[in-house]
Amino acid sequence: MIFEMRTYTIKIGQLNNYIKHFENIGMPIISKYATLIGYWHTEFGELNQVIHIWSYKDLNDRAIKRQELYKDESWLTKFIPNAMLMLEKQESKILNAVDFSPIK
Repeated sequence: MIFEMRTYTIKIGQLNNYIKHFENIGMPIISKYATLIGYWHTEFGELNQVIHIWSYKDLNDRAIKRQELYKDESWLTKFIPNAMLMLEKQESKILNAVDFSPIK
């Protein structure tokens, strides 16, 4: 099992709009392709960020699922256009659990 941690920095004043857009439009679509482990927003430190972690069987599974997502017409027309207007930057990291991690 691998985990992908995605950190998005949202434009000032758009955090709640982004979260609602993701919950109502994005989440139902992307859930067909990945399993959400957790979704957070920052309160201290660098503000206006959402952090979410997704699980995949392995890197090959992730690649296949991401390709399928990028072909999903609803994702491309209903979620992406509005979401991109609210984003400042994106970061993605692949996380590998160590042997003693409670989540593997």
